Order: sequence, then C-alpha cells, then structure tokens
Amino acid sequence: MEFGIFINGYLPGPAAHDSDSEHLMYEREARYVETADRNNWKYAWFGEHHALTEYSHCSAPEVVMGYAARATERIHLGSAIMNLSPRVNHPVRNAERAAALDHLSGRRYEWGTGRGAGSHEIATFNILDKDSTKAEWEEVIAEIPRMWEQRDYSFAGEHFTVPTAHDILPKPWAPGHPPIWVACGNPGTFATAGRLGIGAIAFNFEPVYALAGRIQAYKEAIAGCTEPVGQFMNDNVMITNAVICLSDRDRARQVAMRPGRGYLYSMVCLYHDTMPRPEHAPVWPHQPPAIPDEETLDRLIAEGWLLCGTPDEVAEQVERYHSVGADQLVFGLPADCVADEEVHEMLELFGSKVIPQFDRDPVHSTTRAREHAVRKYPDFAGPVPEITVDALPTNAILR
Repeated sequence: MEFGIFINGYLPGPAAHDSDSEHLMYEREARYVETADRNNWKYAWFGEHHALTEYSHCSAPEVVMGYAARATERIHLGSAIMNLSPRVNHPVRNAERAAALDHLSGRRYEWGTGRGAGSHEIATFNILDKDSTKAEWEEVIAEIPRMWEQRDYSFAGEHFTVPTAHDILPKPWAPGHPPIWVACGNPGTFATAGRLGIGAIAFNFEPVYALAGRIQAYKEAIAGCTEPVGQFMNDNVMITNAVICLSDRDRARQVAMRPGRGYLYSMVCLYHDTMPRPEHAPVWPHQPPAIPDEETLDRLIAEGWLLCGTPDEVAEQVERYHSVGADQLVFGLPADCVADEEVHEMLELFGSKVIPQFDRDPVHSTTRAREHAVRKYPDFAGPVPEITVDALPTNAILR
C-alpha cells in the first residue's frame, strides 16, 4: 500500500478574499510537498478547480507541479483532476501539458482525469448541462494516448476535431507515458476505470467499508481488461481521507475536536453535485456541528471518516483500507483545524513511523507498471513524403 497527499488550494473564510493570504496558501502547500518528498510519501495530488471560492483556489495545478518538480526528487506529482471537456481544456492542450510535465518531473507525473467538480464550476465555461461532460470524457480519454504516439494526428469526433494532420508536441519521455487515472465520484465509474485499465481516484464520502463493493467492481473489471486505453495497465485504487497523526494521543484528539471541523465537507457538498450526497450532509453555510465528545470521535474513527491518534493507532486504522482493497491512501492537506506547523509534524511522523509498515518497496507501483508499456499506434497513420534536409544547425542534438 502506498501513500500520498492531496492539496487543493483550500482557503476558508475571509482569507479567500485577501491577496496576501492567497499567496501564503500557495507557499505553504508547496512546502508540504517538499516535506512529504523527504519523508517516504510517494504521491502528491493537485486539484484543478475553477471559481470555487474558499474550497479551491488551485486553477492551474500544472504551474504548481512544475514548481514542485524542481524542488523535489522522488515524489510523484498528479493531476486530480485535469478536466477533459473540450469546452474547458482542448484535448490537444491536455496532451501537451501532460507530456511537458512528464519531461520536467523526470517521469514523475501522474495524469488524473475527470469531468469537473459540478455544475457551478463548469458553468464558468458556459457548460450548463453537467451530464453532457460524460460523453466528452469518453471521447477524449481514448484520443490522448494516440496524440502521444502519432506524428500525423487528426480526428473528427462529436466533441472536438483536429481536421488536418499535426504532430502534437512534446511527446512523453519514452518509454511509456504518464499513468492514467480517472476520478470516480459515482459507483459506475469504478467499473468503467477498470474496463479501460486505468487507475481510480476515489473519495471518502461514506464509511470505509462501504467502498469495498466499488473497489471489488473495479478489480473485477480490470482483471477482464485486455485492451487498456493506454500503453499499460494502471491497476490502482486511490482513496482520499483526513489524518491527524501526532506522538501525543490526547493532542491529536484535541485537534480533531477543535471548533470548525467539517467546514471543508460543507463546501464539498455545496460544489460537488455530480456525485451522490447523503441526505444529512451539511451544505455551506450550514456547517456540521463540532465533534461533541470522545465517544462520537471514536465512532467517526471506527467508521473511517478520519484517521486520528498516535502512529500505532493510525497504523491500525490504515489496515482497514488495506482490508477493503485500496492500493493508495491519500490525505487532504491541510485538514480543517490543523495548523501549518502541525501539518509538517504529521508528514514527518506518519512518513517515518506508519508508511514503512505498509510500503516497503522503494519503487512506485506506477513506475513498475510503466515498465510494461507497449506502443499501440504507428508513428504515421498516412503516407510520409520523402524530404531531404541538406544542413542542420551545428548545435543540433542529433545530426
């Protein structure tokens, strides 16, 4: 089992409207990635959201990932998610950005895809029917790998076209291409991801054991996949959650019970209307009540709504995710009511005490999967004219 962090440009309250606070948020989140890189964490996922005030101010994650790549050595950097609607991001731009990140990260980029957070976000791009993005994703996800291989790419689809042959550049740093993932907000998407041979990005909007059936559906589907959409299978289920892991048990539980906890969840319920929401779920500005007592906290931990305690306690809680078949467990940072210095403390403690109990392989699972990449398309789909170039610049890398 592998571990990662999830950063989203979360900026609650009045800070969302203050430029200095927004700048500080970016600085802090970049440092989280650097600390994770030094402490055994394998993945850092970056949200891409648009016009979601307070919930996420990270609208250009590829810029943040380029910044983070230069300051880190080992950790993989993933899109969570890159919106594939051609009305938001033209597919050619998606292919270009992903390939460039593959180069600049040293093959450490993970290409997570999806349809967007919900109707409010996609309306920023004049998309008024949230269900229309499903067919767009299905069309685009099959075409990006072809752009990464062919040198005379063209396409005439229902949702986008490249009418004349073009070489989409750059290509990923061969061999292989970035591992492909999709955000799974609805149960049926797990099976879709498995059928396509790509990783599933899941979210803990229900008790941990309720995820078992969805993970099983994914594993059954990917076991039957004979033609992955990419060059290799990414058999991987990632689940997000929140963690408070401190050496002092009482302090960890006090952090969990601080006033204001659950504010982020109320914003998830406000913006994410493309996935099921429990009837009792709070919608901003009606935030859930604080955790009132130790008994309630124990129940929430037992059901898997958060992980909390000492490294030994948290390791026992992690085992539940292992038992339901999760391949990667990712924690959103910063969780509500956790101070900046406490985030770094947790990254170091969890990384040194918990991760080694579950992840003893120094190589990322997606790196191992990429080693089995097999090209699917020829360089050229059509005839190639014979052209002779008589001279090249003296500084040409290959002559």
